[in-house]
Amino acid sequence: MSWSSGCKPAIDRRLQDGDTVALYFPRARAYNLSMPHREAASNALERLRLVGLRPTRQRLALASLLFLAGDRHVTAEQLHGEALAAAIPVSLATVYNALHQFTDAGLLREVVVEPGRSYFDTNIDDHHHFFWEASGVLQDIPGESVVVSGLPLPPAGTAIHRVEVIVRVVSEAANSAADGSELPI
Repeated sequence: MSWSSGCKPAIDRRLQDGDTVALYFPRARAYNLSMPHREAASNALERLRLVGLRPTRQRLALASLLFLAGDRHVTAEQLHGEALAAAIPVSLATVYNALHQFTDAGLLREVVVEPGRSYFDTNIDDHHHFFWEASGVLQDIPGESVVVSGLPLPPAGTAIHRVEVIVRVVSEAANSAADGSELPI
C-alpha cells in the first residue's frame, strides 16, 4: 500500500468484502490503534454506509470515537477534546457538522437540556434522561420507566413523533440549601 503525502495509515484493515478502512494523519501525529479501535473503525464504516453518509476521514475518526465506548452522551466540545487527545486533526466546526449529520441520518439523538446546551446521545432507542444540574451529567432512564398520559391532541395535519422527558435533578443537600432549610449534619 502506498502512503500519500508523507502520511501513514492510522487504521488499515481489510474487511471481508475486500474494502479497506484507512485513516491518514500526518506522520508526526500518527498513532497506532489497538484492536478495539480498529474494530470501532470498521464498525464506524459500516454505520456510515448503512445510513448513506460518505465515510470521509473525519467522519470515520469521529464515529470511531463516538461508538467505541458504547452508549454515552457527549457534547461537541467533549468530542473535539477527545479527537485532539487522539491526535485527530479536526476543527470544532467539523465536529459540530459531523454530529448534526449523524443526528440527521439517525445515528445519534440530540438532547437539548437548555438553550445553547446540547448533548448527543449514541443510544437512539426510546428512552428518557435524568439531567444533573450541578454537574451537567445526563443519565438514561429506560423508556418503559416513564409513563406520560394526557397528551394534548397534536395540531391538525400533524402526528406526535416522539415524547422525550428530561427530569432535572439536584442533590438533596443542594436542594435544601436552595430552599433555605438547613443542610443535614
